[in-house]
Amino acid sequence: MSRHRIKSLEYDEDDYEDEEYDEVDPAEQEQLEAYTNEVLSELRTGQPPITATREEVQEALWHYYNDVVKSVNYLRGKKVKEIKKKEAAPTTTKSKATGPSPDDIVFNAQSASKGLKAKQTVAKASGHDNKMQDDLSSGMKTLTVEPVKVKSKNLDVLAEYQKSKQKKAANFVVIGHVDAGKSTLMGRLLADLKAIDQRTMEKYQREADKIGKGSFAFAWVLDQGSEERARGVTIDIATNKFETDSTRFTIVDAPGHRDFIPNMIAGASQADFAVLVIDAGTGNFESGLKGQTKEHALLVRSMGVQKVVVAVNKMDIVSWSKDRFEEIEQQISSFLTTAGFQAKNLSFIPCSGYHGDNITTRSKDANAAWYTGLLLIEALETSEPFSHALDKPLRMTIGDVFRGGVQNPLSISGRIDAGSLQVGDSILVMPSGESALIRGLERDGEPADWAVAGQNVTLHLANIDAAHLRSGDIVCSTNSPIQNIQSFTTKVLAFDHLMPMQVDIHRGRLHVSGRISRLTGTLDKSSGAVIKKRPKIIPPGSVARIVVEMDQPVPLEAPSRVVLRAGGSTIAAGLIE
Repeated sequence: MSRHRIKSLEYDEDDYEDEEYDEVDPAEQEQLEAYTNEVLSELRTGQPPITATREEVQEALWHYYNDVVKSVNYLRGKKVKEIKKKEAAPTTTKSKATGPSPDDIVFNAQSASKGLKAKQTVAKASGHDNKMQDDLSSGMKTLTVEPVKVKSKNLDVLAEYQKSKQKKAANFVVIGHVDAGKSTLMGRLLADLKAIDQRTMEKYQREADKIGKGSFAFAWVLDQGSEERARGVTIDIATNKFETDSTRFTIVDAPGHRDFIPNMIAGASQADFAVLVIDAGTGNFESGLKGQTKEHALLVRSMGVQKVVVAVNKMDIVSWSKDRFEEIEQQISSFLTTAGFQAKNLSFIPCSGYHGDNITTRSKDANAAWYTGLLLIEALETSEPFSHALDKPLRMTIGDVFRGGVQNPLSISGRIDAGSLQVGDSILVMPSGESALIRGLERDGEPADWAVAGQNVTLHLANIDAAHLRSGDIVCSTNSPIQNIQSFTTKVLAFDHLMPMQVDIHRGRLHVSGRISRLTGTLDKSSGAVIKKRPKIIPPGSVARIVVEMDQPVPLEAPSRVVLRAGGSTIAAGLIE
């Protein structure tokens, strides 16, 4: 299971000062202490027993995003190396290296820049640690980054892919109104499929019980940010992976709250199909239908999604009423077919995310005996293999920019939209136009030599500064780069009245301001023929061709799908022509 959040990789001189500190969040401090004690215990009881300071442990925990296992492994490996080095070094010979290694400098700089509160407080009171900070600052001044060279294997990637006989892969986005139970449902799915270990699940349950939100434990499998947990809503998209006998799945959990629709658009852009979660509770379904349920469904259809699995959640609240399920099925089916989905691509499953009914095992509730259809996991597995543009030039949208580890200080992740790549390739990042070298590659979380369109990858980069990498940028091949443009013509479906106006343009993670500069004409929905040239206004539900100008050049090309928003609402979506 993997999850990446964007972390700032830029530091300035103020980051190394000891003078000022942010207020310590008591909850985060308490959590940090708990993780620290857990790591210290693991080190003491393991073989061989290892001793580490609390500062070293907290430094490792920050670096590995509070991952106890990775922190323990890092510290154990580091300490064992130190012991072996001391045993091997002659006592009368001075070491040639008088300062920290480049890896240690980077590692310490990252910890210093973010500032572990407890560590900083101790460092402020300690002359020894002050000296260590001085050494760090001087070390950073003398550190130079040499160009990295990586030898390519010059593989025929498409031939390798055809020989590999991999499982079919599918990304699906989870959508629906806020509080429909999307994160809880997916958390239960992952837990039941053993995609998350029991120890971690028990930890989430303890933490949720501690703050009086015991029912949120499964949601926390996906909602791992402190703000998400405090508010009980998903804010950013989260990706988690699991496998069945036939398919390797990636869940893209998208926010349901209207304030985070742009993040939901980013999630939908990565999806092959959608899971629409409906709250069956009395009144909740109706309010959801008026809220984000419809907007989400229209958005995923506009982003090219054709298949929808509708999970009618919280059926236990309505005592597994068959009438309630059929009422919801009829209304949602009618709306989705009107929105352009084919009835054969829709499936409905009554379930309970909290109790686990009809997700991976059939409900044992006597009131649910009337349902004999597919389980949720079975409905997911019925997806057909999706075709991707393997032979097109490389295109990949950057999802996250982050630290891939001490040995890989700069990494990006995303899904390859077209083409292929391999370790050793030189790539171009747009709109900056800067080149980079792929020094390492992970495909679906595992080290690999190559990857193709449709696969989720992490690329460890060299020979590029982090300042040139942003979420939403496009990675492309150096011999066939995507062009930066400042205006485009697009055929859109209008969700609201359109006229020359200011808009926000979204394409996946890319977000840029601009305006509708010209209404070219309204079109016939079936034939695409022009009905009216140069209309003054385009009414909702119409298909139209418009010209959009952006405030700055960005990498876009046909047939990319774009979403236009204004005033906090989605007003149109369509294809760039």
